[in-house]
Amino acid sequence: DLVDWRKPLLWQVGHLGEKYDEWVHQPVDRPIRLFHSDFVEALSKTAWVSYTALAQGNTRLFSSFTTEYSIPVHKYYFPFIFLAGMFLWSLVEYLIHRFVFHMKPPASNYYLITLHFLLHGQHHKSPFDSSRLVFPPVPAALVVGFFYGLLRVLLPEMLGLSVFVGGLCGYVIYDMMHYYLHYGSPKKGTYLYGLKAYHVKHHFEHQKAGDG
Repeated sequence: DLVDWRKPLLWQVGHLGEKYDEWVHQPVDRPIRLFHSDFVEALSKTAWVSYTALAQGNTRLFSSFTTEYSIPVHKYYFPFIFLAGMFLWSLVEYLIHRFVFHMKPPASNYYLITLHFLLHGQHHKSPFDSSRLVFPPVPAALVVGFFYGLLRVLLPEMLGLSVFVGGLCGYVIYDMMHYYLHYGSPKKGTYLYGLKAYHVKHHFEHQKAGDG
């Protein structure tokens, strides 16, 4: 193989150069180790059950804040703003997946190849590594914090938080659905079965299509 699977992969992939794009889109059925440090490696993995509990708790917490501002969100308006946040997340996820995660890094740039593998390439290389199917809480907190701050700057406080809560819920649903599409067994002929088949093609047949 082009890499030594006995060692962490993150610092090896950047040396693949022109061979990286083809290599990363040849899936393997084995777990991946990214880091030398056991502590950092543990932070890069997530059990979906613990992630779900943490994310749902945060969503409920932020939802409770929407009625505590000087101009609270009316209970009749909140569901619509919440749904707008979910739709916004779906759009953002598609754009990131399509134009960032599946952007081919320059073969001469070690660091961009390494970053691509860290962000998404690892998932395409080992699509059935169950510990890497949902976003780890520590880096997720940084991303969530960024979008929270951005919405608070761009929108009035109560409106920004309400949109954020909807987006956060949409993100959790997306991550759980993604996990199910890899490990669930939907009944043949159902919508979820078709969705799973579509996603499997994204990994094994047409990696440049089927984003989102």
